[in-house]
This record gives sequence, structure tokens and C-alpha cells, in this order.
Amino acid sequence: MKKMILSLLVLSSVAQSSELDNLSDTSNAIVDQIDKGIKLVGAAQGYAYTGSGLSDGTVSSTAHISAEQLQAYNNALSGMSTYQAFGDLQTVLEEKAYTELDMMDEAINVFTEVVVDMIAVQEVADMSEQASSPQEEADVQTFVENNIEVLTITQEEVETYNTSMDDIETHANNASAFLAVAGNKEAVEFLEQGVENANTTAEQTNIFYDANAQWVTMGYNTTRNLTAVYLNGQNFGLDLYVTEAEVLAVGSESEYYLTGPTSQSYDCFMYETGCMEL
Repeated sequence: MKKMILSLLVLSSVAQSSELDNLSDTSNAIVDQIDKGIKLVGAAQGYAYTGSGLSDGTVSSTAHISAEQLQAYNNALSGMSTYQAFGDLQTVLEEKAYTELDMMDEAINVFTEVVVDMIAVQEVADMSEQASSPQEEADVQTFVENNIEVLTITQEEVETYNTSMDDIETHANNASAFLAVAGNKEAVEFLEQGVENANTTAEQTNIFYDANAQWVTMGYNTTRNLTAVYLNGQNFGLDLYVTEAEVLAVGSESEYYLTGPTSQSYDCFMYETGCMEL
């Protein structure tokens, strides 16, 4: 669904940029015909008054304006009613958000794969925690000795895990910031005014989220000025920052967590046995 929306946004952006091209092409096509007609009229006067030349009687039709040309031009005129000379800032923000969501999904795939590789640690944790007698402790020892290669976690796996975690958080925050601004009418209008003041288009700006400054800022190709929308409640009612406890609370209710190995069990995650109903 997300990729479908992104495709529609791209198509919308292409349509927006082609509206002016359509008007230019269709109007120039008619101007070319009128230009040819004026030349033919001038030639007619010259030849007719002097009796110095004749056409074959069909030249005038080559200067006709066709029904197709007329319809294309009038359609292009109608299309300009939705044309945005300074670009579509909301679409630009949404496109940037969906790009970040794609990168987040890629990082989640990496995270999931490395968790599958390491999750045998959960079985070790469960067995060692539940061992309450010498025999059960001996069973843990035997299990570890017999499966040492599978149970060992490599430094490479840890680095992949840690990096994917950072990437997920970064891309999730970027996407959330762009979508929040795109969904705030006042913030969009504020940034649109910045685009107009800089005499450029939304598509030619550089928009990015800065976690340290807690804003989405926009730079221009025509000036060194920046326009910023704060996300910490300073303007436009955008107060997005949540605590670690709130993040974990939302995560604990997510489908990704509830179907995962630490919420269910190792056997459920790996072998789909003993799973709890959600």
C-alpha cells in the first residue's frame, strides 16, 4: 500500500511539472498555424494583386487549426487552474517521508534477519532461569555444550544488530517529521511562503529533519536563508517528542512485537508451536 501511495505521489509530481509543458506545446502549435496563415495571406495579396503566381488550391488547409489542436489547447488551459508555479510542497514532504519509510523497512528486514540468527540466546536464557535443581543445571550445561556453535553470537552479528537499530530509529523519525509537517496546513503554508520569497520551487529546495535542533528546515537554491518548522511545540502546534517509556509502551502493543519471540516464545517464533492467541 505504501509503495502504491508513493507511486501516486510521483505521478502527481510528474503531472504537476507537465502542466506548463502542455500549455506551452499546445499554444505554440496553434501559434505555428497562425504564423503560417499570416504568411499565406501575405502571399495571397502579393500574388493576387500582381497576377504573378497561383497555388494548387490546397495550401490554405495546411494552416488550418484542427479540432485536436483546439481541444488540446483548451484542455491545457483548464489544467492550469490547478497548476502551482512554486511547486507542490506537501507532495515533496510526503515523497521524502515515503523514501524514509522504504529505508526504514530495509533496516527492519536486516534487523529481523539478525535477530533470527541470534534468538537462540532466548532459549539459553529461559533454560538457565528455570533451572532449579542440580539435574536441570546439568541439562543446561549439556545443551550448551552440544549446541555451542549455534548459540555463539559473533561480533559481526552484534554490529549488524546495533547498526540496524540506529537506522530504524533515524528513518522512522525522519518519516514521522516529514509527514507531521505535511499534514499541518499552517506549517505547509509557512514553508510555501518561504519558497515564494526565494523565487524557486518546492522541488528545488533542500528539506531535512535535524534531531538536535528539533526542526524540519528548508534551504533554497537561490538564497542562503533557511525556513524552519519546530517539532517541539514552539509553533503550529507540532509537539511530537515522546519519552522512552512512551516509545516502549507503543512498541509493546505493536503487531511486530506481539508476534515476536520475546513476547511469544522461542518455539512459537521458530517452529510455530505453543503460540499464544493475540
